[in-house]
Amino acid sequence: MSEHFELLVRGGRCVTPAGVVAADVGVRGGKIAALGALSGATAERTLDAKGLTVLPGVIDSQVHFREPGLEHKEDLATGTASAALGGVTTIFEMPNTKPPTTTQAALEDKLARARGRAWVDHAFFVGAAAENAGELARLELLPGVAGVKVFMGSSTGSLLVANDEVLRAVLRSGRRRVAVHAEDEPRLVERAALTREPGATAALHPVWRDEETALRATRRLLAAARQTGRRVHVLHVTTEEELEELAHAREHATVEVTPQHLSLAAPECYEQLGTLAQMNPPLRGRRHQEALWRAVESGLVDVLGSDHAPHTLEEKARPYPDSPSGLPGVQTLLPLMLDHVHAGRLSLLRLVDLLCHGPARVYGLAAKGRLVLGYDADLTLVALDRQHTLANAEMATRVGYTPFHGRRVTGWPVVTVVRGQVVMTEGELLGAPVGAPARFTETLEQAR
Repeated sequence: MSEHFELLVRGGRCVTPAGVVAADVGVRGGKIAALGALSGATAERTLDAKGLTVLPGVIDSQVHFREPGLEHKEDLATGTASAALGGVTTIFEMPNTKPPTTTQAALEDKLARARGRAWVDHAFFVGAAAENAGELARLELLPGVAGVKVFMGSSTGSLLVANDEVLRAVLRSGRRRVAVHAEDEPRLVERAALTREPGATAALHPVWRDEETALRATRRLLAAARQTGRRVHVLHVTTEEELEELAHAREHATVEVTPQHLSLAAPECYEQLGTLAQMNPPLRGRRHQEALWRAVESGLVDVLGSDHAPHTLEEKARPYPDSPSGLPGVQTLLPLMLDHVHAGRLSLLRLVDLLCHGPARVYGLAAKGRLVLGYDADLTLVALDRQHTLANAEMATRVGYTPFHGRRVTGWPVVTVVRGQVVMTEGELLGAPVGAPARFTETLEQAR
């Protein structure tokens, strides 16, 4: 008797823990039920993957979807639509909304807002503050929580943990890995006058938020992590000096970089894009970019995240420094990195480690991030040789643009599958949103 599946993906080349292999994928109950030669199998739906490469579903572990309070920039529906169109099957959303996600009520509100509107699976960070430091150990164990997020330097929103006493209190409250935006707030305040000089432009952004601003915060964070025995994940690392410090702190710290910092560099990015290149931490010069690429190659970098942080074009048109920091990126995360694979900057296997295995490993994501039996059937089917020109018009983000408009890439997401349900094919969303809260190994009991 032949096997029967709800979904059968035939004829693709699958990126598995054993390498890239020719295999079919059979799905039942939203899980990978079979992987191999399934020529005799039948299915309710069959996808022809001939000529395509099947990746584990891409996980974007740093996005800002702005809901509640800032829905004119983005919301959970438009943000997750962008994710699905970009081949992303799971997102972790940041807490700097209005109000910030610092309480159980705020978290539950976000989960309720996502229900029936999110195109992909999702989890939300709880924001750390002096006021809730004592509650974080409880909050981080709630269902749908990706972990705790710390802002050591001011960015979009009001969340801030600026001094070491509060930082240590936050790290002592709980046990899951803590995600950290590491910029030194005292140095930012000290140097802010630079941005008010006559004729200041976005090109001053990496001068104000300089290498020392990042390095001081990362050193302070690593000292606090050692003192408290807490694991930390340093987000959007941008400098060669930070990487040198982090290479000696692997027992406590993991590392994220963004495609923007790998793909854009100063001064050209500011000359070409102006405030559309303004983000925190800033895009820096070639020396730092090449250091990031060496860290990708060596294995020091654990995760790639888009840091999708949209603002409207009207907001971005304000004169610097009144222009807000942040770039949209969830829909271009995978295409940009596939283009880097095509160019030989990294292997496909390394990319899958950074976009699938890495986020699952760092955050303890349950049953996602690999093509193996019993895992969620999250699949991203890509055409490695397809050329495509990125365009504002195809961006589903509410702000409707990408800083990479006009860039030609090789490598393109063709199909997105979330727990066995096809949500995107060839640039079109299908059916209704199916996203659900992601689960984590450290909180499975609470998620029941």
